[in-house]
Amino acid sequence: MHLNQSKTRPLFPVVAAIAYLVPKLHLGTPDFAVGSSGGTLAAERGRSLATPLLALLLFLALLAPARAQVELGIDVLKQHQFSILQGKRVGLVTNHTGIDSNGVKTRKILAEAKGIRLVALFAPEHGLDGVVGAGKYVASRKDKLTGLPVYSLYGPTRKPTPAMLKGLDVLVYDMQDIGSRSYTYISTMAKCMEAAGEAGIPFVVLDRPNPLGGLRVEGPPMEPQWISFVGQLPVPYVHGMTSGELAQMANAKGWVQPKCNLTVVKMHNWQRGMTWNQTGLHWIATSPNIPYPTSPFYYVATGLAGEVEGIETGCGGPEPFQIAASKWTDAGKFTAYLRSLHLRGISFSEYARNGFQGARIHIEPDAQADLCTLGVYILAAAQKAAPRSLFTGSPGKYEIFYKCYGSDSIRKEIERGVSPAKIISGWAASNVRFVSERKPFLLYP
Repeated sequence: MHLNQSKTRPLFPVVAAIAYLVPKLHLGTPDFAVGSSGGTLAAERGRSLATPLLALLLFLALLAPARAQVELGIDVLKQHQFSILQGKRVGLVTNHTGIDSNGVKTRKILAEAKGIRLVALFAPEHGLDGVVGAGKYVASRKDKLTGLPVYSLYGPTRKPTPAMLKGLDVLVYDMQDIGSRSYTYISTMAKCMEAAGEAGIPFVVLDRPNPLGGLRVEGPPMEPQWISFVGQLPVPYVHGMTSGELAQMANAKGWVQPKCNLTVVKMHNWQRGMTWNQTGLHWIATSPNIPYPTSPFYYVATGLAGEVEGIETGCGGPEPFQIAASKWTDAGKFTAYLRSLHLRGISFSEYARNGFQGARIHIEPDAQADLCTLGVYILAAAQKAAPRSLFTGSPGKYEIFYKCYGSDSIRKEIERGVSPAKIISGWAASNVRFVSERKPFLLYP
């Protein structure tokens, strides 16, 4: 577990001191609205301070330990006494990333909340504790913390069965996504939305930040024939949306059938320009190879290339997705080539270990470069240096790569030596359309 902060403490004593010293200070009161189909629950807090007090406020705030700037969906739900869940039997789709801004597990919060009854848990890929390896079977079991049954959604089924949902009044989703189409937590969400629609029960998303921010829209589109659990929604590889926003779009667009009765519990204080390091929140490793708040950047940069046999990306070690290497590339030449691309906010150093040579990658959180383009440049350079096609073997061998990429066209393009720039330009039109199409479903400025 990687923490942005070791301790948090509310700034109430600071604000109280200022209020005592200056009667002109006043705090606004919250108001909220709840939607049923594509609705939201929101609370906005207004604060105003007399201008002469700004310097004092900043000074005192600097003396106090910082608290989380962003309030998560679970925080907002708690602030409103779980009003939309009152009197209901609740099923919770969650894992170890389902926590409030103080680090308390969502399943513990709901289990102890008055007026509601948490009766079942549902776990995605990597399991309830997030320690099962990628693609590995997750077994159903009993949760030691709550004593509740945990139904696996990465075992015999990817979708809650009618038997699992029997007796539930509502299904709640709370997990931290990483902002990439191929990361399966949003696929689990989509399947759960379908199940809720079929069962005729409401579906509630407790929203969380997109760690990549909400401005990046990058990468290849999804061709319909390649839709799968590693690409369940027809969005760009990097979509720039929160889980709640994706849920609204999927529901409205009919990407999940039948549609469900959807409510999104919005965050407070999150804005599209924020990456994770600007939220003030703790980072919990979402899966074994996403240990750091910066890991999602590397995942989208090298994850696709890493699906090709012989390409080393560092997974399983201390630098997952931060390496691009093979046994047939020359570290010096490969690194020099990547540096020549002048990708803003991305730097490279030579890497050589265990017979693999290539480059170590460093991505700044505010990097301006299109991260998905890096994967194509890596594949093109690796193919140029390789003694044979990167895609040798039966067509089915690389099916997972095509599913993640959203098309099998990349194989022919790489093998024929099509320039990376031309491959990348083929994504542009669909991404421009998506930016326009997603607008009605965005919940944050």
